[in-house]
Parts: sequence; structure tokens; C-alpha cells
Amino acid sequence: MTTNNSRHLIRRGASVTDALLKLNELGADAILFLVDEEQHLLGSLTDGDLRRGFIRGLSFSAALTDFIQPNPVYVLEGAIRSEEMDAFRQKMLKVIPVLNEEHVIVQILNLRTTQFVLPVEAIIMAGGRGQRLMPLTANTPKPMLPVGAKPILEHNIERLKKFGIKRIHISVNYLADVIRDYFQDGAKWELDIGYVQETQPLGTIGSAKLVEGIDQDTVLVMNSDLLTDIDFADFYDCFKSAQADMAVAATEYDVDIPYAILELGEGSRVSSLKEKPRYTYYSNAGIYLIKRELLNLIPEDRAFDVTDLMDLVIADPSKNLVAFPLIGYWLDIGKHDDYKKAQEMIKHIRQ
Repeated sequence: MTTNNSRHLIRRGASVTDALLKLNELGADAILFLVDEEQHLLGSLTDGDLRRGFIRGLSFSAALTDFIQPNPVYVLEGAIRSEEMDAFRQKMLKVIPVLNEEHVIVQILNLRTTQFVLPVEAIIMAGGRGQRLMPLTANTPKPMLPVGAKPILEHNIERLKKFGIKRIHISVNYLADVIRDYFQDGAKWELDIGYVQETQPLGTIGSAKLVEGIDQDTVLVMNSDLLTDIDFADFYDCFKSAQADMAVAATEYDVDIPYAILELGEGSRVSSLKEKPRYTYYSNAGIYLIKRELLNLIPEDRAFDVTDLMDLVIADPSKNLVAFPLIGYWLDIGKHDDYKKAQEMIKHIRQ
């Protein structure tokens, strides 16, 4: 049970005074969900419900079941749609419980801070040494270098949270304890954060093989040293609508030719002339959506890059690899100039 859930839950048998104290602590998100000992949802409770109960003649000694709304709005785990989220916002609903098939609360959605709820688990690659950023990375792993007021990695984790991705696995190696000590189990961010430890360099995706207990069918893998405002919901929609096995976020890369280019026809005959043309290509942005089953293609105990996995998918006629053009901010913080640029860029990114 996450901290966010616990704040909004109150057990059957608690007093009216207990409820008032908890509602007061919740401030703008003041709603409680009454549950039994197994966390089954029994009803919802607000200040207004208590007030209306007092008007009806109920007292402070009455049971909370006498005050609650017995049929509150909720959503079922694994069946949350973006259209439904938008409808809740239009109705000014801010806090919604998520129930499993047994009607047990497994999560609390706060629509002020969560845009979507994507059925995705994330793996963040955070094991690199950041050699090109020395001496900044001598005692600080590159993902923990501050950009603005927060480490690079924290910006990415908070963006994942914004899209409802609650379970995050971080692959660590160099100065791993710095990352572990900072994020711990993720409770501070109301997330479930776990770690996998590389004992040898495993390439850009090899350590994903070490992650155990992935529950979702879709896995988001991303580099930890990126600064981006990618829309993960659009990315996921592209992946699903294309019926893809793997999707790669791609950023534009322009090449300007400083000369006039001759295009030749037959022989040496010039068929056209282009004056200082610009050619646009798409490069790998280090963010991927992958069907969980593809992780089985990653070999054990040796280096394996994400490009190796992409080659396997491309070579298999039954598999589908698609590109998602990334619109907006994207920066790979690999060099000192990139790091300086990131300090300016973060001022313009909406988290």
C-alpha cells in the first residue's frame, strides 16, 4: 500500500473525529474511502457528507457507515482509458480509487498530478560512468547530476509518474549506492522503485534481462541521461495502434550541405541542381516501448545493445518495429556542453 493510498483510506470502525482529522490533513484533496480490514471499498466520505449527516441528526458517536456515499466513482485496474480520465476532470472529480477484481483498492489516482494511467512498467538504464562529463561524475553518477533543482534521473521519474507509470526498475552499476540512497523504494514519490545491479557491462539493454517480476505486457525502457518532455501517452498510442512489437522514439537530425549538390541522370548528365540543401534524418532518442516477451531475446551474462534487439525484430518478418517522431524537447546529456544546455532547457520544460 503506497503512502498516497494510505492518506485517503480510513478503516471501518474509525470515529467521526478520526475522519475529520484526516480530511483536514488532505487539504485540497479532501476525500476519504472507507474500507474493511481487507481494503475492500465500502464508500466515500467528504466534509460535505459529514455536514449533511449532522443536519440529518447524526452525532459524533454515529458510525462512519451512516455518513458515507455507498456507491462512489471508481475505476477497475487494467481498464483505465484516457477518455474516462478526461470525463472525470470535466466533472471536477480529482481523486479516484482503482479497484481490482475483488473490489480491493490497489491505487488512488490524483487527477491533479496524473494525466493518464498507462499499463506500462519502466526500466531506466542508469549504470554508465559518464566518462565524458568528468570531473563532474568523479563522485556523482551522471543520472544524479543536478539539472535545475533536481537530479536528471528525478526529472525522468517524475515524468513517468505523471503518466501513471508507478512501477520503475532502475539498472545501476557505477556509484550505485548514490542512486539507491536517494530514491530508496520510491515511497517519497508514491512509486514502487526497485533496482537491478550490473556486475559487468551489459550494453545498452542487456541488464533488462536481470529484471524480475514484470507484471505488465508492455515495458518502457529509457536512458537515464535524457531531458525530454515526451508525451508518453502519444508514444503508447502509436505503439498500440501500429500493433507493434517494439517502438523507438526518434528525434530529427538535420544535415546542412554547404554546397550546391548536383544530381546526375544517365552518364554524366546533370538532371537537377540543389543549392545548399538540408536533409532530415531520424535518430534513436533512447526511449523504447517493448512487448515483454521480447526481453526473452536478450542473452544472459554478456553485453547486448538495444540496436542488437532492434536488428532481431527487423529481421523477423512476423515482428513489427515502428518509429515515433518525438516532437518537443529532447537532449542527450553526454558532454559538458550538453549539460550546460540542459540548465537552460529545464526552464522551458513543463514537467
